[in-house]
Amino acid sequence: MRTTLTETPLEGLLVVGIDGFEDGRGFFVESWNARDFRAAGLDAAFVQDNHSRSARHVIRGLHYQDARAPVGKLVRCTRGALYDVAVDLRAESPTFGRWFGIDLSADNMKQLWIPAGFAHGFAALAEPTEVQYKQTGYYRPDCEGGILWNDPDLGIDWPVADPVLSERDRAHPRFADYRNDPAFR
Repeated sequence: MRTTLTETPLEGLLVVGIDGFEDGRGFFVESWNARDFRAAGLDAAFVQDNHSRSARHVIRGLHYQDARAPVGKLVRCTRGALYDVAVDLRAESPTFGRWFGIDLSADNMKQLWIPAGFAHGFAALAEPTEVQYKQTGYYRPDCEGGILWNDPDLGIDWPVADPVLSERDRAHPRFADYRNDPAFR
């Protein structure tokens, strides 16, 4: 198997391509291989795996854990399709406040490496959509935060006009509030 890392305009945020094997029976792919990913330039130690299912047009996010419990994520779509978004929240970064979005699907098998210091969210584009992601740190509710998904200051071009949202995601603060007291200095 071969792993390729493609840089995005945001430093440290990478699109991960993995070769698999496919024939008439189905497919086989190594979604994570520490040796091969390290050789490609991504050396991460994961401690937690998460799996979520969402109905079409659900948006989850934008979520982060602050500098007291930073978390990197390797995100992939295992069923359906999604639009995955990462926002740079690192105050000292030249791309602070910029976002990147990519289509991830069960068919394209792309993954997104989101380093610590980013907010993350996604829009489910199919019914149902399943997302699995590995984390480099444990979830800590006392360290979680969020940014409003449709904040005009960020200008994220979501492909869903009328999303289904949790009450929590509707109530996140705007990026301007985050900018005044960033969690990643």
